[in-house]
Amino acid sequence: MKLIERTAYLEEIKDLLQTPDIKVITGVRRSGKSKLLDALAEYLMKQDPQAVIIHINYNLTDFEELMEYHALERYAEDHYQTGKNNYLMIDEVQMCPSFEKAINSLHAKEKYDIYVTGSNAFLQSSDLATLFVGRTYEIHVFPFSFTEYLSYFPSENLYGSLTKYITEGGMAGSYLYKNETQKYRYINSEVLNALIVRDIVQKHRLRNEPLLHELIDFLMDNIGNVTSIRAITDTLSSNKAKVDHKTVGKYMDALCKAFAFYRIRRYDIRGKRYLRSEDKYYLADQSFRFARLGTKNMDYGRVLENIVAIELLRRGYEVYVGVLYKKEIDFVAMKQGEKLYIQVANDISDPKTFEREVTPLLSIKDAYPKLLIARIWQPEYQHEGIRIIDAAEWLNESIPQK
Repeated sequence: MKLIERTAYLEEIKDLLQTPDIKVITGVRRSGKSKLLDALAEYLMKQDPQAVIIHINYNLTDFEELMEYHALERYAEDHYQTGKNNYLMIDEVQMCPSFEKAINSLHAKEKYDIYVTGSNAFLQSSDLATLFVGRTYEIHVFPFSFTEYLSYFPSENLYGSLTKYITEGGMAGSYLYKNETQKYRYINSEVLNALIVRDIVQKHRLRNEPLLHELIDFLMDNIGNVTSIRAITDTLSSNKAKVDHKTVGKYMDALCKAFAFYRIRRYDIRGKRYLRSEDKYYLADQSFRFARLGTKNMDYGRVLENIVAIELLRRGYEVYVGVLYKKEIDFVAMKQGEKLYIQVANDISDPKTFEREVTPLLSIKDAYPKLLIARIWQPEYQHEGIRIIDAAEWLNESIPQK
């Protein structure tokens, strides 16, 4: 498999070397967490040949004897060398029951620089403070961005490459397969079904797996639509599914904690407050939708909106859905005093469509930048202070992601 160095993530980790935190690499299944750990080990071997790298990968039978937390701790202690930098890297740490006891003990000894990866269902952002007594730093890994996709599939036609990326997505493991059927079969079996059956159901002990599948289908089919738990419950109930809103809320929470979906809250721009009643949900990678629901009757606008939402999160923004005078702005993105207002559309060649997309942005009276991201197939231009830019150009901009 062709390897693309994920520079932004690796640089982030380099800045954390020898800090006292337990570094935890999270992200959806098959997003490249293990490869990132491998890249870190390779970098350390080059930069510090005397370093001691204790690398445990529970996917390998070589480490079966360490699937007990006392054995894990003893292994690390047996390989420790005084007077050198000792790095402890553990892949798929959740495969060792009570792993947190070993990690906390080793961390308390202040002898190791610790890095761990694990199943996205078992090593969740919300669980880190509970699992680890010491300080943790989370490095959240997303599937391949459009820029990384271009590194894997170089092309002089930027716009055409985006057309392919829209359906192929950023799950790099699928790139090895030569036809669409094989790609989507991989995504369904190795990512979606494994995520649902092996991870989420097991972690949360969910009893109604068919309901979980129905919920996933509903959310995928309604990407970018404002919805609520109660509305989803009513829709599923009308389809004769036995369900209540508490169960739906629990299952949706499990999907988001496992990074299959990302919940985007609504933000009242005028009142500068967050709205709690309804949210939007976006997929970790757009290819999940095509793998599960097929490519017929595609809503390219919604899919492009999904890609932009995940890219904003990848670049480190807090992302919200904007509300102003009953008008909706697709995204309000904030980061360290920076704020962006963004509308996303597939085709704005029709004057009525263009007017519909820019009107909400023109209603905003503050001076923060405003963007309309669409497939315009030409260089960017300005319209009354609004930056109109092709989606491929914006997704490939050289903006620091962290």
